[in-house]
Amino acid sequence: MVIFICLSILALGFFELRAHNASGGFAVVELFTSEGCSSCPPADEAVAELAQDYRENVYVLGFHVDYWNSLGWKDEFSNPTYSNRQKQYASILNLEGIYTPQIIVNGRTEFVGSDKATLISSVRHALQSEVRNDFKVFAKCKDGKIVVVSIPTQGSKDQLIVIALVQLHATSQVGKGENKGKTLQHINIVRDMTSLEAMDQTQVANLKLPPGAKIGEFRIIAFRQEKVGWAILNATESPITNL
Repeated sequence: MVIFICLSILALGFFELRAHNASGGFAVVELFTSEGCSSCPPADEAVAELAQDYRENVYVLGFHVDYWNSLGWKDEFSNPTYSNRQKQYASILNLEGIYTPQIIVNGRTEFVGSDKATLISSVRHALQSEVRNDFKVFAKCKDGKIVVVSIPTQGSKDQLIVIALVQLHATSQVGKGENKGKTLQHINIVRDMTSLEAMDQTQVANLKLPPGAKIGEFRIIAFRQEKVGWAILNATESPITNL
């Protein structure tokens, strides 16, 4: 009975997320995770369910950090740049340190990534915000290796444009470490990213595709973020087409 009630509450939460889409808000959900962390798979599952049940105005980014790599299993998707991004958030949000799994919503709210109830409530709150959703980007692939992103920017010098190349899905067989023997599923894995100062003119950014990548398996997620405080102001996504 208790299990049934809990599942009903979570199902209701995701239904309410869909209902709030009409408000015009958005949610950028940054998950800091690692294949070497035994607490991370439930967080990966939580954001995958969120992305499946709510397909508009919610932008999930999976940042695989590298500080678990020395503990038995090297995460092939990890990058020290993503660990540094998490450290910067810790400083801005006055946290004592960094940990996995961690989720940050719209650069403002952080919590343990496997806490599905808090994930639902945080995203629902973000979706209730009224924003002017006129931010767009356009992405084309050059020579099968480089993604050229065009950004007709609206913003100010106090803002950054963050652009991420995300791999939509991946499956990993973990051979060592805390998740030894497990098959892990990931979504929206950040494979490359960059940032530009917001300007009142069109800008171009180049991101690198992994070797052998198929552009249909990737998308671009971009957002405007304050330089100070790192609050995220708007977000968008784009498919990648051939140049």
